[in-house]
Amino acid sequence: MPILPTHRPRRNRKSQVIRDMVQETRLTAHDFIYPLFLIEGQNQSLEVKSMPGVFRYTADRVIDEVGKAVELGIKSFAPFPSINDSLKDRLARESTNLNGLYLKAVADIKRQFPEVVIMTDVAMDPYSSDGHDGVVDVDSGEILNDASLEVLGQMALAQARAGADIIGPSDMMDGRVAWIRDVLDSNGFANVSIMSYTAKYASAFYGPFRDALDSAPKKGDKKSYQMNPANRREALRELALDEAEGADMVMIKPALSYLDIIREVKDHTNLPVTAYNVSGEYALVKAAALNGWVDGEKTMMEVLMSIKRAGADAILTYFAKDAAEVLRRG
Repeated sequence: MPILPTHRPRRNRKSQVIRDMVQETRLTAHDFIYPLFLIEGQNQSLEVKSMPGVFRYTADRVIDEVGKAVELGIKSFAPFPSINDSLKDRLARESTNLNGLYLKAVADIKRQFPEVVIMTDVAMDPYSSDGHDGVVDVDSGEILNDASLEVLGQMALAQARAGADIIGPSDMMDGRVAWIRDVLDSNGFANVSIMSYTAKYASAFYGPFRDALDSAPKKGDKKSYQMNPANRREALRELALDEAEGADMVMIKPALSYLDIIREVKDHTNLPVTAYNVSGEYALVKAAALNGWVDGEKTMMEVLMSIKRAGADAILTYFAKDAAEVLRRG
């Protein structure tokens, strides 16, 4: 007679109650940071063609969107601005305009919803006439690292003055965490956190985001500062530097194609680890769902669970509202 199995893992799967009891990874609305796109004007919400269900909001309409998300239990937001070309220049001067679209919207959101957390984006590309995250040398086209730090520091300071709770340097310039920390501390903003984009890869998954903000480089690409998708150990070097320079949290971007990097970073730090479930990852799921190729809701939740399971403590995701609604239904 065949020997029957002694160990039966299926016993822990035999009912929904038991499956829920032994579930290892859980998602909640508190895990999500909700990215929001801002545009000039009034009373407008324009859908991003390459991101079905995602809209660009004027400052007055974004207040309504934040309110809806708060009702679903989402308490953290990451706004990104679409700046008119007429306001862009090579030194991103509009980024420090407290009466401009971005900083005024940040201040308005904090005024209306003082309990929420606002994470701002520190990078030059939305405001740069060159479309790069740093200062471009006019002769060689080189991205000037140290000149960029000056601009990024002033940008971070303006965002802190507008009410930002967390500064998110997404530029990938060397030394920017230490520079921004020093600028914030020396100007009375020691309590403003830094969530560093520690491992931001030069990814093809950013396309829809650049469509939404019209922020693609005018010349060249971002490979001299964003990371090579083939590299894993380099992420740990960036992690060590960001920790030493004073980062409070670290981020991996993108998320879904870099689950191994999320886990690697998680295993090498005691800092909170976040991940950015980027626009292209969102668009893939939405496009497949609209064509009837996958169950959009189940695929969305599986994607988010995989990011959390890999080690992310928080997830920036355009799915935030939809996922929070699913979680509310139980």
